[in-house]
Amino acid sequence: MSTAVADHPNPDSVSTTVMETVNGSHQFTIKGYSLAKGMGPGRYVKSGVFSIAGYDWVVYFYPDGKKPEDNSAYVSLFVSLESDSSDIRALFELKLMDQSGKGRHKVHSHFDGTLEGGPRPHTLKSKCSMWGYKRFLRRTVLEASDYLKDDCLVINCTVGVVRARLEGPKQFGVAPPPSDMRQGLKDLLDSEVGCDIAFQVGDETYKAHKLILAARSTVFRAQFYGPIGSNNVERIVIEDIEPSIFKAMLSFIYTDVLPDLHKITGSASVSSLTNMIQHLLAAADLYDIERLKVLCEVFLCENLNVDNVATTLALAEQHHLVELKAFCLKFVISPGNLRGACFGAAVMKSEGFKHLNRSCPSMLSELLLSTVAGGDKSSTSGQASKKRSSCSSVLAYETSAARQLRRRT
Repeated sequence: MSTAVADHPNPDSVSTTVMETVNGSHQFTIKGYSLAKGMGPGRYVKSGVFSIAGYDWVVYFYPDGKKPEDNSAYVSLFVSLESDSSDIRALFELKLMDQSGKGRHKVHSHFDGTLEGGPRPHTLKSKCSMWGYKRFLRRTVLEASDYLKDDCLVINCTVGVVRARLEGPKQFGVAPPPSDMRQGLKDLLDSEVGCDIAFQVGDETYKAHKLILAARSTVFRAQFYGPIGSNNVERIVIEDIEPSIFKAMLSFIYTDVLPDLHKITGSASVSSLTNMIQHLLAAADLYDIERLKVLCEVFLCENLNVDNVATTLALAEQHHLVELKAFCLKFVISPGNLRGACFGAAVMKSEGFKHLNRSCPSMLSELLLSTVAGGDKSSTSGQASKKRSSCSSVLAYETSAARQLRRRT
């Protein structure tokens, strides 16, 4: 027997497809616009590759226009798909920034376009497909505007890739809470509940849990549960680490995040924080806490300057930190630093350089070779004499130190 199909007030299952965009933006700065002008129609200056929604993109700026028929009267601006993909639907916005601070940007946008009340996506058929404007702006207008400042242009590109997201039936009406394991372990450390090991560090005593320490450090694991270790030990004296450093390391072991260094040091200065991070890195290396080592290296790289590069280089050499060492050497020989003789003099006069000379004299020869290599690369731009004179004070000191080293060996 057949039954009539009627509106079903309570369907057996439901699903919803949500069409949405995954958005991202990239800022592209062109310095030396006047040097790019005149390269000819169809020739371009392009940004670095940037990723949005899993696809690679590049911005192309044509200072003399994309097409010869425009007679270089207009600048052209395009964004290009650089991934091996097809039929990518996306919204785009190209914005030439007003550098006067008045917010009068030159904008061409898909996001503002409407199709029955909504934006109209553009489809990129394959790799190297582009969206943009051949006549983005008349060049005479550009060169007389606030878009150009100090011979510099700033372009902001926004891409919104269209995606379909399927929402199925919800099985549970209660959302799970976020993880609070980190806070639970921190509370366990602070309360000292169940602690079975005490560390005497200077005048301070810190209690902890052997199992947690062993789970986070191979050194602690061997010390408490290894063949020559002892699980019965109840107190360990730490002699080579400052109390504040050991406390910070314990906090990281329990929480997996760097503690509030400003609170520990009582200072907001970069030099104080850098000094503590350097000691914390040495402690992390001693106890084989790899993630803490990497986080410390990241901090040191981001805050490297003339005052701390020498001590950081010595630290990298002593603890065999290859990437940190390479970053320090690159920092010293970078064109921006080699450009001024005052940079080399400032490094040589720093306490860090004296420490480097005392603790790692072999590094001076390597620093010399790197500096010479950097100077040679810079000389290819036609400014050899200027570059050599800018680093002469550093080379003179390092050459003397290298001679002393050879005499001692």
